[in-house]
Amino acid sequence: MARVPAAVLSVLNPIRRAPRALARHYRSRQAPTTIELVAQPHPWTRAVGLVAVVLLGAWLGLLAVGDVRVPVGPMNTTMTLRPSFTGGTKINISPLGALQLDSHIAPVRLDVNVDQLDPDRSQALVDHPERLSGLQDEVTEDVGRGTLDLALRSGVAVVAGATALGLAVYRRPRRALAAGGLALTLLAASGGTAYATWRPDSVLEPKFSGLLTSAPSLVGNARSIVTEFDVYQKELARLVTNVTKLYDATSTLPAYAPDPSTIRVLHVSDIHLNPASWKIIASLVEQYKVDVIVDSGDTMDHGTAAENGFLDPIEDLGAPYVWVRGNHDSMITQRYMQDLRNVHVLDDGKARTIKGLRFAGIGDPQFTPDRSQQTGAEQSQELAGARLATALRDQSTAGTPVDVAVAHEPSAAREVDGEVPLVLAGHLHHDEMEDLPYGTRLRIEGSTGGSGLRAIEGKHPDPIEASILYFDRDTRHLQAWDEIELGGLGLTTAEVSRHLPKENQPGASRSPSTPSEGTSSPSS
Repeated sequence: MARVPAAVLSVLNPIRRAPRALARHYRSRQAPTTIELVAQPHPWTRAVGLVAVVLLGAWLGLLAVGDVRVPVGPMNTTMTLRPSFTGGTKINISPLGALQLDSHIAPVRLDVNVDQLDPDRSQALVDHPERLSGLQDEVTEDVGRGTLDLALRSGVAVVAGATALGLAVYRRPRRALAAGGLALTLLAASGGTAYATWRPDSVLEPKFSGLLTSAPSLVGNARSIVTEFDVYQKELARLVTNVTKLYDATSTLPAYAPDPSTIRVLHVSDIHLNPASWKIIASLVEQYKVDVIVDSGDTMDHGTAAENGFLDPIEDLGAPYVWVRGNHDSMITQRYMQDLRNVHVLDDGKARTIKGLRFAGIGDPQFTPDRSQQTGAEQSQELAGARLATALRDQSTAGTPVDVAVAHEPSAAREVDGEVPLVLAGHLHHDEMEDLPYGTRLRIEGSTGGSGLRAIEGKHPDPIEASILYFDRDTRHLQAWDEIELGGLGLTTAEVSRHLPKENQPGASRSPSTPSEGTSSPSS
């Protein structure tokens, strides 16, 4: 075997080692590249993630600082932009409900919440009625100014929210700025779409929800609003000033010095969801030192759970509140009333003694939404009255006679004739005092809510009526009553008239005062 010289081997060895070195070098350069390709997300995944971050951040920004409080005419409102698939405008008027306008098509909706009526600006309209002629222009300017402010603030909120969330998710300033820019672009596109599709005439075709479903019957259709705008402008002005004027009227009613020998009962009925009624009742309780309030029903208008919050002020009226269910009040209403502090619900003839007087009553057997489907409403009233009369007889037999019975409809109340000295009712929206054949006196109260949402259906607004009943503390018999009548929607008149029963002598020491029957003392 021939030997290879050492010099030749020294040349060949590097040549043999070269492929191995090149392989190691190639693998060392390729490995990081392979790892980086595996960790890289798909472009579509990155885009979807960025859009999700932008939308969530923009929504959080709107929730945080997107509200704008704007005075619109005599009202304080809050305007808000909300994400929406359908767009449009929603106006919330608590507790009456809401109305929706198809004002625009865009992925954002404008929410306007009517918070409260400003008493100072409302009083300014009362003192200067000439301002009513420019009220429409003033409201338009207020809405435009509020919308511009809302747009600017919403833009800042959207960009800030998307940028902050992008920085928290990606931890890279460039990605965060990209999220903020995309959010601003989406908001600008939404605003441009809303502007391009804006429909000013959408106010003529609103969609009502909640209690405002009664509004179309109250204000008429779009055609009559357009052709008789002057009439509706006047009614709007009256609605705006109603609460302020009524409060002023009740504050000037005469206050009688309370006679310790009398029990004073305030009889109210048919409030029909008029929020001004609570101010009136509270004023009467304070001025007449009322011991008990009796409500003969129809406190609500539809009897829905959405209306229940309207009843909460009853707890703070300053006197026990005795209540029976009317045909506009549901069992939902009754259960809510039973849970209120200081409220005594009468039903099924069960009696309760409150402030020295024993009361018993029965709820209306009919509920208004059912009357279009069921017949025999009058017969059901008479049957309910007969049940109440039976309960009254049982109370008398047990030696605990009832002093005052309460039912909502007079047809039910008349069935207790001869079983109780006095029965109270409502329903008719006007007051009456009737002596029944067998000795029971029937007192029918008018509407303490001025017929509620129906206040302007007729040619003249319905008055707001209530009465103060004076009972002898020893005999628990009716001694006198005051009829209180306030001018209806937009009016400021108030009249109080004192009446005495025939059997009560004008000079009796236990009478609360001595004016002759039927005298009246108008005020305000």
